[in-house]
Amino acid sequence: MTKNVIVLGEVRDGDLRNVSFEGIAAAKTIADGGVVTAVLLGEQVNHLAPLMIQYGADRAVIVEDSKLASYTPDGYSQAFLAVVEQEKPDVIIFGHTAIGKDLSPKIASRLGSGLISDVVAIEAVGETIVFTRPIYSGKAFEKKIISDGMIFVTIRPNNIVSFEKDTARTGDVSSISVEIKDLRTIVREVAKKAVKGVDLSEAKVIISGGRGVKSKEGFKTLQKLADVLGGAVGASRGACDADYCDYSLQIGQTGKVVTPDLYIACGISGAIQHLAGMSNSKIVVAINKDPEANIFNIADYGIVGDLFEVVPMLTEELQNLLVKA
Repeated sequence: MTKNVIVLGEVRDGDLRNVSFEGIAAAKTIADGGVVTAVLLGEQVNHLAPLMIQYGADRAVIVEDSKLASYTPDGYSQAFLAVVEQEKPDVIIFGHTAIGKDLSPKIASRLGSGLISDVVAIEAVGETIVFTRPIYSGKAFEKKIISDGMIFVTIRPNNIVSFEKDTARTGDVSSISVEIKDLRTIVREVAKKAVKGVDLSEAKVIISGGRGVKSKEGFKTLQKLADVLGGAVGASRGACDADYCDYSLQIGQTGKVVTPDLYIACGISGAIQHLAGMSNSKIVVAINKDPEANIFNIADYGIVGDLFEVVPMLTEELQNLLVKA
């Protein structure tokens, strides 16, 4: 049965996050020939609508307002619910991001809908759509179906493969006017810590450090390897608590959950809380002096050795290979 699907495009610093395109790919699996509509909320986001269409959306709906320049749950929920009222979708898809995790329960409650969060795989079995999500901190997976009512899901970034960009695709772009009012929160200014490089939650390669990195200087060694591989640097909570790096890099149960193609754990023991944030990485490489470290139990490849000897060697070898390529 065909379904009309709306996908929230998530904008950060004037650009669309990759999970927006992954959401469109997920929508196509569910729609079964139905219309996939991209939704953009913000201030001056009209120029991003064609990009959503080039990545597979059939059309786009925009709500622009200066009060949507920064995310607030009240403002975004008013705008999005107005789109839902107009479009009357069968399916809603958000990214399982900070915004998606905050906004989706609020929208689901207003609509009286169920919600399947943190979906990592979507499969069409006949006319039934099966959603897979991790449970027990990633130690097991459950499969869910929705047999009645609206389908509302959030998808984990970097798990569903987006379509290739097709610059020849075109589609209808429309806008609706929504009165954003009675905001309980108003963002006057956004102050950000400068974090260079690739977005950690969407990185394909992550070089992560633990207490074994020993210092802020030690993390510079990891950054060099990340730069060579075009990846991002992450950290365990222990490294953040020791003030070796900022908490924005923390990966784990109380930090970010990541699923890169390659995860290199340097000086990380492998506490269960950390594994909850990265155990679904496609390939895990562990570097640790302790051969009994728990991280080796989930690693695909392990190197027993001093990270301050191993990482510079890896960096140099990879640089040489890239030069030859």
